[in-house]
Amino acid sequence: MHSRRIALSTIKEEANGLAAERVASGLYGEILKGLLQAGARLGEVALAERFSVSRGPVRMALKSLSECGLVTIVPNSGAHVREMRYEDARAIYQVRTALETEAAMLAAGRANASTGDEYLALLQLHASQVTSHPEGAYLQESEEYDFHLVTARMSGNLLIERYLTHELRPQLTLLRNKHRHVTGRGKIALYEHERIASAISEGDVEVAGLLMRRHIQSSWETLEEQLLKRDALN
Repeated sequence: MHSRRIALSTIKEEANGLAAERVASGLYGEILKGLLQAGARLGEVALAERFSVSRGPVRMALKSLSECGLVTIVPNSGAHVREMRYEDARAIYQVRTALETEAAMLAAGRANASTGDEYLALLQLHASQVTSHPEGAYLQESEEYDFHLVTARMSGNLLIERYLTHELRPQLTLLRNKHRHVTGRGKIALYEHERIASAISEGDVEVAGLLMRRHIQSSWETLEEQLLKRDALN
């Protein structure tokens, strides 16, 4: 009888875990696509009804999303889609600069005969996306074809790759969404990516790192201007 209770408890925990993953996955996609705006309230009861689960899996899902920086949970207030403050964005970019500069340098140090071809195919795809977008935005919505994640993978450092992919990317995607309305930013970013890719493919470690650092700084300056304007209006 005791073993039966343990088995039933295990089944329930596994079911709750799967339900939580489903809720988290659904909310994750909606937040990053902008369907759930910053500051939107994420009520447990409403979400439980919407996803046809109990409140337990909803709490688990919200905790998971909070750990990857997409949701803010305030005691006695509940959960909300995270609103990025200027200080948050600056901190994210400081960490990003350090990690991605190192990733570019490591990738250049490991470059081989196929590196240039891989970047060429990737950037040709990106060029067509930038051209087809009415404002020349550079969206890179897929992890597989994200220039920065491809570079992180080429670095050979699994810790950098994992951190950029699972920790920083969700938060960076929220910030990148703000670049969609900056006319011409996509073309500039594409040109900067082409120069970085060329330096990496040629095995030029120092130049690859320098260009990546400058590229991220340029991205930050564009975003910083928007954030300061937003804060001035509020």
